[in-house]
Amino acid sequence: MHDEDIHLTEIERQIATTTATLRELIEQSASYSTAMSEELVGQRIDEQATRLEILIGRREELLRARTGKS
Repeated sequence: MHDEDIHLTEIERQIATTTATLRELIEQSASYSTAMSEELVGQRIDEQATRLEILIGRREELLRARTGKS
C-alpha cells in the first residue's frame, strides 16, 4: 500500500468518526433543556463541522494529487 493510500484511509476514518460525533451532538442538542448546555453543544457542533470541512478538503487534495489534476 502506498503512503498516499494509508493517508487517505486515515482521513476516511477520521471523516467517519467526525460525522458520527456530529450526529451524536445534534441528537444531544435536541434533548438538552438548559441554555448553557445548548450553547456548549452548539459550540462542539461548530468545531466538529469545521473539522469535517478540513478533512474533506484534505481528502480532495489527495485524490486530485493521485490523478494529477490541479
